[in-house]
Amino acid sequence: MYLSVRNGSRLQMCSVNTILWPNAGASLGLLSQSCSQSGLNLCRLQRRRSNSITMGDTSPRVLSIQSHVVSGYVGNKSATFPLQVLGFDVDAVNSVQFSNHTGYGYWKGHVLAEQELVELAEGLAHNGLDCHYTHLLTGYSRSKSFLSHIANIVCELRKKNPGLIYLCDPVIGDIGRGVYVPSDLIEVYQKTIIPIANVVTPNQFELEILTGKPVKSVEDAWEATAVLHNMGPQTVVISSSELGDDDSLLCLASMIVEGKRERAIVTFPKLEGSYTGTGDLFSALFLAWMWRSQQNLKQALEFTVATIQAILQRTIALKNGNNEKSVYQNELKLIQGKSDIENPKVIYPATLLKE
Repeated sequence: MYLSVRNGSRLQMCSVNTILWPNAGASLGLLSQSCSQSGLNLCRLQRRRSNSITMGDTSPRVLSIQSHVVSGYVGNKSATFPLQVLGFDVDAVNSVQFSNHTGYGYWKGHVLAEQELVELAEGLAHNGLDCHYTHLLTGYSRSKSFLSHIANIVCELRKKNPGLIYLCDPVIGDIGRGVYVPSDLIEVYQKTIIPIANVVTPNQFELEILTGKPVKSVEDAWEATAVLHNMGPQTVVISSSELGDDDSLLCLASMIVEGKRERAIVTFPKLEGSYTGTGDLFSALFLAWMWRSQQNLKQALEFTVATIQAILQRTIALKNGNNEKSVYQNELKLIQGKSDIENPKVIYPATLLKE
């Protein structure tokens, strides 16, 4: 995703008496037997239960399903290190594996097929390794069948842990670039994935696509987030928007708590340049800080934005003076920003709104 910047801790083995993961040959548009309509309803019920989860003695562990690059920081490469720094174990499934991100204009690699995802899930289930996830994080997917199967994974993980928190970053496109995934993924997000997610983090463009509502003002944005709430998720965050003035961007978050809506908004300055992987970083940081703050929306939003701004500032500073102008110079300086991840300094406070 692009942002134009401007119960115990020990593993408990599961009894696996049957194959838990469906045959990959199922019809692309339908969920397989393990996640039938009744199963999807169960997922929705379990999602509601997990909304009240609090941080306890269990060490948090994330299954992260998104893209991977050999060089650079997008997808799992952008999410894993920050999550680990913040105390999370991370198990990564790479939906694609490329040499570098596509912003370079040339790349090599391959896309993980649905059958390969099925096999990875079967291996985890057979060895009881899918019993201990507190979170599922998903990002870039390339095929309808692959994305549809993620719903099956959610259902199976929630059978093992009904308190699983699922954060979906619905990677579809961005302002200026349009839709950059196959268009048939949109309906899967709308009808299958978003209804079983606890948290969704679209950007402004993706919010419009998913809700069918134009977002030209802050009020439009709040109305569109309400539409997504009605689809299922307890928490909706617009990871980036161009709803501020010429020199600023806005990030908006909305959460339903005990039937009441809580909203937060933060304004921060546009920075020169365009940096890949900030959306992936945003989702990972927000997941982490919502957990660490015990669902404090304002604090999680502030810490997430503060970290990203600091890393972008560091990235800009480290490329200044370098005469080489290349996409490589805009790769996020995550490793150098370890202290920014550990101890965010809030410069741009969020405003909390309650209804």
